[in-house]
Amino acid sequence: MEALRRLPVVRSVLPVHERVGAVGGGPLASSIALAGFLSLFPLLLVGIAVLGYVSAGDADFESEVIDQLGLEGKAAEQVTDVIDAAEGSRRAASVVGLLGLTWGGLGVAGALETALNATWQVTGRGIASRLVGAGWLLGAGLLFLGSMALGPLLNELPGPAAAPTVLAGLALNVVLFVWMFVVLTNVDVPWRVHLPGAVAGAVGLEVLKVIGSVYVPRAVASSSALYGSLGVVFAILAWLALTARLVVYAAALNVLRYEHDHGTVTVDIEVPHISGQVPLGATRGGAVSESASGGSAGRR
Repeated sequence: MEALRRLPVVRSVLPVHERVGAVGGGPLASSIALAGFLSLFPLLLVGIAVLGYVSAGDADFESEVIDQLGLEGKAAEQVTDVIDAAEGSRRAASVVGLLGLTWGGLGVAGALETALNATWQVTGRGIASRLVGAGWLLGAGLLFLGSMALGPLLNELPGPAAAPTVLAGLALNVVLFVWMFVVLTNVDVPWRVHLPGAVAGAVGLEVLKVIGSVYVPRAVASSSALYGSLGVVFAILAWLALTARLVVYAAALNVLRYEHDHGTVTVDIEVPHISGQVPLGATRGGAVSESASGGSAGRR
């Protein structure tokens, strides 16, 4: 174990991992993943509404979709039924979907804000968090759409010409992470402080995109044959969990670099009084990590 700790990669990553554990980053990342998963359902309703409006305005839409997918027989009939159902429910799906997507998006923003503030060990903004979350959600949505729009463009370009598009995608991811860290974290530091974690998060997100586009569909296909729709759920949850972990680790990296440059301070915390136990130390999450038996500790 000591030999592993001497490796440069381990020396760089291990402190970040230990800090994430000290502030309870695991459960915080799980809350982000759960909020993201729940927001997918209203997003599906919005997608159904968009499909319904597009198909209603184009009489050849159904046949074009079936031809492009190469479907025939029963599969083609099922696609036709889905598109017809989307046309009939497009108005209701659009209203319910947009309302649900707004509510779910604010839930994701709240989970992210809680995790980022915990990483920096600061408190939230209270009732103003909803307004801040709405502003972040709007900006993040525009950046995310811009990032997704690069995918079709990448497919149309020849190999050597695709490199600028990949770099543009990384740049958009960096801006997305910086936007998230600056807006949602209740800490007054220059935006450049958030840049190292944003770069690491952007690279990690691109890797997760590759995993999501290559591995996840195969995992879904193989697991769905055994477990039905549960395979899809497990694959999506796994991808969201990794993405949420990435966000927390990127934020912890920024905190450690900031502490390295500016130092730390020690503060007193209040803990429950337990008769016969004297607290001697506490973790960054506020839990007593060391205590001694002795006389009664002072009460407040």
